[in-house]
Amino acid sequence: SANMSSRAIIGRGLRETGAALKHASGLEVFTRHRPKMAFLNQKPFETNDTFIAPTASVIGNVTNWDESSVWYNAVVRADSGFPITIGFLSNVQEGAVVTTLSSAKDALDSDPLKNNAASTHTNATGDGVVVAKGEVGKVLETGFPPVTHIGHYCSVGSGSVLISCRVDDFVDVGDKCTILEGAWVESHVILEPGSVVPPYTRIPSGGRWGGNPIKFIEELGDGAKDGIKKKAEGRGVMAKEHAVEFLPVGSSYLHLEDLEREGKASIQG
Repeated sequence: SANMSSRAIIGRGLRETGAALKHASGLEVFTRHRPKMAFLNQKPFETNDTFIAPTASVIGNVTNWDESSVWYNAVVRADSGFPITIGFLSNVQEGAVVTTLSSAKDALDSDPLKNNAASTHTNATGDGVVVAKGEVGKVLETGFPPVTHIGHYCSVGSGSVLISCRVDDFVDVGDKCTILEGAWVESHVILEPGSVVPPYTRIPSGGRWGGNPIKFIEELGDGAKDGIKKKAEGRGVMAKEHAVEFLPVGSSYLHLEDLEREGKASIQG
């Protein structure tokens, strides 16, 4: 650990030295971050009123429905061969991570060719094995594929992590919640900040839940249920306000033009 600590200190020192030299030379750094990225010939789908923040990352087979939004530094990553869906007027807030498993946890155990000494086949990539015209090793214990589905009018709080789970319509996921594979959160549910939903857990409709592991707190009244929708609609209005500030092709060139007008040299970061 002392060796790792030394490497970390030296690495930080080198990075700070490099930054100081760039600053001393008068160079300004601009970035060309790509909020949307295709992966293995699958690219994100979005409607014309979807907002994806310029520092967000939406990768692979992701569907963003009308007026949905993915906020700053959030990551929606569908690069494992299974899709992610974000519903109408739903939002993934700052720093949240939404992704999918590459295969079920027990995919290797369910592979009928695993114990065949004559075979070099492995299912570690999650590609699955075709047996009797059916694929094995690409489903969760529930029998469903490890996709991630976020319904309509849902809010996924800042710093939350969702992995191969299903979140139905009208759900408010608090900040820094974790929803693990195979979990199912039904409609009209509020998850308190910091809640952890264990794998294959079902959260019934109409309640407030919280804790690690998650526990039932109380039934939701009509006012609380209406608040879930109003919160999502409020984020939708905010997303429109942010969207008008950014062009579809990005705005890094505007920063570059400002630097050129100021007569400063620049490099791409």
